[in-house]
Order: sequence, then structure tokens, then C-alpha cells
Amino acid sequence: MNITKLVLTVFALSLLTLTACSKEEKDDMKSAFPEEPFVLQVQEGTLHGSIMYPADKIIEAVVILVPGSGPTDRNGNNPQAQGNNHLRLLAEALAQNGYATLRYDKRGIGESKGLVKKESELTFDLAIEDVVRISEELKSLGFSRLILLGHSEGALIAEAAMLKASLYEGLILVSGSASPADELILNQLKSADQDLADLAEPIVASLKNGDEVPKVPVSLFSLFRPSVQPYLISWFAYDPESLMENIDKPALILHGDRDLQVPVTDASVLFHASSHGTLEIIEGMNHILKESPEDREGNLATYSMENLPLHEDFLNKLIEFLEKLQ
Repeated sequence: MNITKLVLTVFALSLLTLTACSKEEKDDMKSAFPEEPFVLQVQEGTLHGSIMYPADKIIEAVVILVPGSGPTDRNGNNPQAQGNNHLRLLAEALAQNGYATLRYDKRGIGESKGLVKKESELTFDLAIEDVVRISEELKSLGFSRLILLGHSEGALIAEAAMLKASLYEGLILVSGSASPADELILNQLKSADQDLADLAEPIVASLKNGDEVPKVPVSLFSLFRPSVQPYLISWFAYDPESLMENIDKPALILHGDRDLQVPVTDASVLFHASSHGTLEIIEGMNHILKESPEDREGNLATYSMENLPLHEDFLNKLIEFLEKLQ
């Protein structure tokens, strides 16, 4: 199998294209709800985001939207493809129901692009620290109730942040994986090309052990090039299921049964690991939170439909959970 095509099919590895983003995405779309810039000073520069408010602009509860893997900006879009706006649509839906949201451009993406000079500077731990710093800043701005919502890889980041800081009232995991990243990578490689999986196994084992691999086969270079290995080493250290076992706050696990990127069975694993969890499987919803046709081609087509609304049942279950937290 062509490795480029393989990278596109392995959701977990799309994060490795961060430095491939050459154009700066700007959050310049108009919204029906009040919105203002959010800036956070960190050691390397400024992290940028947006706070969207309900129409009455009451400052109390805020839902922090933690984006998924790859060059995903604050709106949920990838600059290498036409957007679908799933995070912006989510912010607007929450504002309509009385909740403020914070969404942000990750390091190396959009207006936060300047925070990354070299790909090797990125680590998973840094992504977690950013969420905690954002949360502390929101507290200082007057938000008294913080709820974390992580999508895809952002679900794992949200889990880890939840345990790192006692700042949050609840946790929402959307389309999150239950497998550690090293297992996820190998399983997806095996399903695509066993020969590549065999080549990858000793590389993954070394990275799992904390050791970088200076020489990587050409066929796997896109996935395991030296500049992304620090990120992979730090990422492999986190186990979603184990993290869930230690979270003692209310948690909602939401997953679509037409998710092509993360098996819907992962939601059940996370639910059973949680002592305070609620599980909701949304019929007909795909990975980007939209109603999807059953066929793969039709499902993938929704990834470029920026005006396609989010799945109604998904929004209903989300709002129900948030109302119970009050």
C-alpha cells in the first residue's frame, strides 16, 4: 500500500502533519453570538483562541473545546482540506443553549502557528499543559464553572488535563479512542498492510520505552520521522482506559455508530472504566459529529460540508448532560 494513502487512513497519525500547514487560518467568520479573542501568553509566545458567549453574555459556565489530531484549527477545520466547521458549529449550538465556549488554535496551527519553530518541539505533555493554562486563565477572567470537552485525540488530552488540575466540574469525551496510541497505530497498520506493521513493531516498541529511533525505513518515514518521535514518545505514555479509572467527576462518553476513524466499541470500554460515566451512542453520527450516510464515500463527503449541521441527537444528549451539572 502507498504510505501516503495509509497516513490518510490512520486518524491517530494525522497529528504528524502539523508543520505542513503553510497558510494561516483566521477565525474571521461572523457569528450570531457575541465572540471575542482569547490570548494566552506562554513561554514560546501567544496561544490564540475565541470565547463565544450566549446572547445574554452571562459569565459563569464555559465549555473548553479540545480539538482532535492533526492541523485542526479552533473551528475544527484542516487547512489541507475543505472545512466542516464541527467545532464552530458546536460552539454556536452551546451558545444557543446558554453556554459559553473556549476554542483555540493548537500550537503550530492558525494564529498559534508561531509557537512552533521546529516539529521536534511538540510533545503531548505540552498539549495537556496548554489546556490547564487555558483553564487557569478562564478562571481569572471570571468563569466559575469549567467543563472539558475533548474530541478525538482531544479526548485523551482532556482526560489527562482533568487529572492534572482540580479545576473542572465535568468531562465530555466525543469520538475518543480507548486504546493507547502505540496499540492504535500498530492495529491500524496491521489492518492496512501486515508487512508495514512488522517493520513498525520494533520502532513502536523502542518509542514506547522512551528511546528514539534514528534510522527509520523509507516506507515508514512519514509516520516515524525523527522530528515527530518526541511527540510519539510522550503520547505513548498515556492510556485512555487507565486515565478514566481515576477520574471522579461526572463524565459523558458520546460516540457515533458511523465513526470511520475510532471504533464505536471504544466508547463502551471508556464507559466501563469510568465510575461516574454516562454512555450515549448516536445512531447515524460520524467522526465529525454529523449525520452520515452508511457508505464510506458518502461518510467522507461530509468532511467537506461546512454548512451541514451537527447531529441533532448528539446535541440533545450533550445539553442534557450539561443541565444535570448545574
